[in-house]
Amino acid sequence: MSNRIKIGIFFGGISREREVSFAGGRTVYDNLDKSVFEAIPLFVDSFNNFILLDWKYIYKGSIRDFYPDVSFLKGAKHDIQVYAENVKSAYKDNGISMAKKIGKLVQPNELKKHIDFAFLALHGNFGEDGTIQGLLEWQGIPYAGSGILASALGMNKRIQKQWMQAAGMPVPKHYSFAKNDLNKLKIQYAEAVKKVGFPMVVKPANQGSSVGVSVLRQDNYKAFEAAVERAFFIQKIWANQWLGKSSFEKTQLVQKITDVKEGIGLPATVNAQTIYHPDELWQLLDKEFKQKDFIVLESIYSETECLIESFIEGREFSCIVIKKEDGTAVALPPTEIVKGDEVYDYKSKYLPGLSRKITPIDIEENKIQEIRKACTSLFQYFNFQVYARIDGFINKEGQIFLNDPNTTSGMMPSSFFFHQAAEIGLNPSQFLSYIIRTSLQERIHTQSVNYQLLPLLNKLDALLKSNKLAAKKKKRVAVFMGGYSTERHISVESGRNIYEKLASSEKYEPFPVFVSGNDDAHELHVLPIQVMLKDNADDIKEKVIHYHRAPIMNKIASDCDEIVSKYSSNSLFEPKKISYKELKKMCDLVFIALHGRPGEDGTVQKELNKLNIPFNGSDVESSQITINKYSTNSLLKKKGFLVADHFLATEEAYKSNSEQLLKTIEKMGFPLIAKPADDGCSSAVKKIKNKEELKAYAEGVFRSSLEITDAMRSSLGLSSKEEFPKKTFFLVEKFIDKAKAKHFLEVTGGMLTHYKKGKLFYETFEPSETLAESEILSLEEKFLAGQGQNITPARYATTPLANKKISAYVQEQLKLAAKVLGIEGYCRIDAFVRIFSPSKIEVIIIEANSLPGMTPATAIFHQCALNQYKPYEFIDKILEFGEQRLEKKRNASKK
Repeated sequence: MSNRIKIGIFFGGISREREVSFAGGRTVYDNLDKSVFEAIPLFVDSFNNFILLDWKYIYKGSIRDFYPDVSFLKGAKHDIQVYAENVKSAYKDNGISMAKKIGKLVQPNELKKHIDFAFLALHGNFGEDGTIQGLLEWQGIPYAGSGILASALGMNKRIQKQWMQAAGMPVPKHYSFAKNDLNKLKIQYAEAVKKVGFPMVVKPANQGSSVGVSVLRQDNYKAFEAAVERAFFIQKIWANQWLGKSSFEKTQLVQKITDVKEGIGLPATVNAQTIYHPDELWQLLDKEFKQKDFIVLESIYSETECLIESFIEGREFSCIVIKKEDGTAVALPPTEIVKGDEVYDYKSKYLPGLSRKITPIDIEENKIQEIRKACTSLFQYFNFQVYARIDGFINKEGQIFLNDPNTTSGMMPSSFFFHQAAEIGLNPSQFLSYIIRTSLQERIHTQSVNYQLLPLLNKLDALLKSNKLAAKKKKRVAVFMGGYSTERHISVESGRNIYEKLASSEKYEPFPVFVSGNDDAHELHVLPIQVMLKDNADDIKEKVIHYHRAPIMNKIASDCDEIVSKYSSNSLFEPKKISYKELKKMCDLVFIALHGRPGEDGTVQKELNKLNIPFNGSDVESSQITINKYSTNSLLKKKGFLVADHFLATEEAYKSNSEQLLKTIEKMGFPLIAKPADDGCSSAVKKIKNKEELKAYAEGVFRSSLEITDAMRSSLGLSSKEEFPKKTFFLVEKFIDKAKAKHFLEVTGGMLTHYKKGKLFYETFEPSETLAESEILSLEEKFLAGQGQNITPARYATTPLANKKISAYVQEQLKLAAKVLGIEGYCRIDAFVRIFSPSKIEVIIIEANSLPGMTPATAIFHQCALNQYKPYEFIDKILEFGEQRLEKKRNASKK
């Protein structure tokens, strides 16, 4: 271990993009080649403290899941998520006491004791503006990416445009003004209309991830004023938004205001008073709206400039440019972002299925080369180093406009950073190795004092060479992903995460297998890395059916030959359909990362059993029960467990006598929960409050064609891109509420099985408390990093002793349920918990997931961390159990 190079991963930070940074840092932490590098997590908090983070916090879904520590949240009146800067008492010591709760505080002059190299996954202020780059140079620590000057240029959008214009590069019309000119806003509006016109984009000059961006399409001063306020993180709140509203509505408003991505964030000032905590804001609104029609809040994390530019009607693309060892720059294949008219926002960027990324952009080859040439020229013009992400547009006339170059790319699994590297044959682990080595070489070339860096570079080269020779000795794991349920996109995200965790290990050599088809039959396709990293399951399926590699891609791959040959053992090939018999020859074991059918229903397991291929998760019989929530609840109820009153509504009964079926369901009493009986991930889960909503749900599920009409979408309250499955049955459950309990919460608890002296043993994890922003936990709250909140361990009581006792009881109930259902390997069980007293507790089972989501932000990784399993170690245990189970079966058959 001491021979490995210590990579300090800097992530988090003070900016509004901290959650993107946190998730990206986790991706880097997991994907660094474990035989070459030792990952050191250095979390940067809201006070710019460096914290050597306790590793178990890395796998929380968001920063707010662990920081600030719960001891700093006591006495809160409203259940609203907060960041560390919302805790007023933390300012007394600049957050030091708070920081010590989650790890070891590291002073800048101590960094060199802990790390050999700094990998910067920070975004925004102090992260990609040259600030931390200067600090690291001061301390003599080599770092990833561009240097001080290039980073500073890459941060300010106004300066970028001025320099590009000076160089004769095409830029959109633009105009900017400083914050101190807000008192002359009508003059600024007139100038913006004159110099830019409509449609126009209004945005902060120093933000990323589409934070604070608005598009104005017509002359409207009030809309301009609101857009400018948004860009400066100023919010006007009207009395009618507060007065007369329910507690739930007020909570949603305060939550939105305090969110750093969607709102202005706190602390904020109003009338020379600083408001730190959501409770203070709530109290202020109650007080002020007794006598005022509106108040104006301004975040202390504001913006210095507002940039206004013309909206370019055209196709949007993003291109990663990298530097080769010989110092020349090469552009990877540009990716087109396909979306509607909406802004390409945080959710669209990072949640699979909300937008499409097409690589390369589907235009003639000479235009692709023109884009690449323009991006490379800009990279060199700004003296960017190692890599950069350059965004742009191509309009209807074919003119290329480059926009917002970034010296630090997002590094979440779905990011362009990895997406485009895969097109030349590099998986994420290999690409990160390339970034580190090239950065180290860049620091040697650009820093006058570099004598300490040469031995580090030589050591890295030796380790990389040794690692490539050892690759042939690893176990081959086929990672199944995709499927054909509404959960297919999440399945791909889970599968990719499993692939990446295994690809950076010293033990396994994974390869992706895409599953497609329907209930009648399914197919297996081995995927090349560049297809696995397409944006979502539908993109992958399209490539599988109609694979075509544009000739330009071979040219780009050829341009990068020397990089690929040094870092990769992957080959670029077409997706290949295989049989299960062929799979047997290719792999030693299978990890099923499928959700819904055909993975969770036993179909795949049957085929693997025929060929004695070990696999993860439950066997056939248990899978056939747990795939169906109605069967699961019925069995558990029969065995004495508490479950919601439930009813299975079938298409046959509905079409035979719809009125009779609706009346039968009505007798259960509203509100109800309607959901597919054999899909999960919050897909099509709706709270039904009356007969009209129930009928609309039934009409949607039992519709005659797959198409969802606009009228149906409206009646079901579906967003424009939200899917709604067509089924022959659905489940109706009585809505579970607090009743007369003193405390009520929703939890999800994971577990892992082992063999101990030949018998099955269940190791349970501390359940997580799930907090929903609305009445039903959404898809993004479950799986999108930075959205929603999971508190692990769950908060059952106010004292540690009572909490421990209740948790033990809840875990025991979940374990007993898993035994009844015959679950093996691992699982996640969701439940509601009613606490009447320490001795009277009700655990109401909602559902059991025999192949739970394994996306980077999923709660099961938070839970296994408390049992001292890192995600890779957890996955390793799951695979080991599959091998041991098969061996046990073989031994039993010999007797």
